[in-house]
Amino acid sequence: MGGNITSCMFEPPREGPRRAAITGVATYAPQRVVTNADLTHTLDTSDEWIVSRTGIRERRIGAPGETTSTMGAEAVRRLMAAKGLGPDDVDLLIVATVTPDMLFPATACLIQDQVGLPRAWGFDLSAACSGFLYALTTGAQFIAAGAHRRVVVVGADLMSAIIDPTDRTTAVLFGDGAGAVLLEQAADGFGILDFHHRVDGSGRDDLLMPAGGSLKPASAETVAAREHFLRQNGRVVFKFAVSQMAWSVELLLRRNGLTAADLAVVIPHQANQRILDATADRLGLPRERMASVIGRYGNTTAATLPLALEDVLQGGRLSRGDLAVFVAVGAGFTVGATLVRWDC
Repeated sequence: MGGNITSCMFEPPREGPRRAAITGVATYAPQRVVTNADLTHTLDTSDEWIVSRTGIRERRIGAPGETTSTMGAEAVRRLMAAKGLGPDDVDLLIVATVTPDMLFPATACLIQDQVGLPRAWGFDLSAACSGFLYALTTGAQFIAAGAHRRVVVVGADLMSAIIDPTDRTTAVLFGDGAGAVLLEQAADGFGILDFHHRVDGSGRDDLLMPAGGSLKPASAETVAAREHFLRQNGRVVFKFAVSQMAWSVELLLRRNGLTAADLAVVIPHQANQRILDATADRLGLPRERMASVIGRYGNTTAATLPLALEDVLQGGRLSRGDLAVFVAVGAGFTVGATLVRWDC
């Protein structure tokens, strides 16, 4: 089973405003690897075509019986083991996903039961590829308010469940995975310093799953029309993502008297390597300071940011006191960016 774990020691704050900090991260990726060469057996494509347009070389696909909740539960178990947490130590569980096991009950309920967290309450949050950041901001408010001591934020998606395997434009892009982070109170001057979020509902038809909700309940007709699979207008999504990711990072930098040169790393949503490169260029940031794991995982939607964070930490690219920005754009459209002074 794939996945990694990164943790740090908790240092109580001294004085100053109460902020939340990420004090641990763990990830899970299914064992099955699907390469670009594998896709050429069922799609009119090639490794060169996929790599040149997306930067993706392989992705992980869940085994029969794996679900968003089972992947998320495994990431939470690994996180708790790394942090030495017991069943009663988690106060709140927030799960970002667009592929819940079912519409209800919430995936958070399923993960809470699978892991065994008797004191934790929880809920799901749907903001597509920005979901992890929206959940991170939400969880941080409970820490900042003093309502909770430990909040676990999960980003998990089994995208293979909603991808049309015959659609070359989307089948090559997505993979499955999960990640979980622990939020605790930050030491003075550290942690989540600022955030920005916005939505633009005018993009609702450019990235969506048309059927399965109250607008188009499941029927023989919606199944025949393949409306339970993801659809996207790739050109529109690409342009929006590049402009909004760069703009969101620049907004946080201006608001906090910083420049891109002050950042140790930008950790972006992993949708397309060309988007990451274009965003880095617009920011005037060396491309090596734009975290990228898309070549190994593809677009795992809510899981991309914890997967990328884990890779950055494992590579020693983020140390205590460094500044980093997380940034994402997702269906809706949704936009998010978070400025962090790393507290590990």
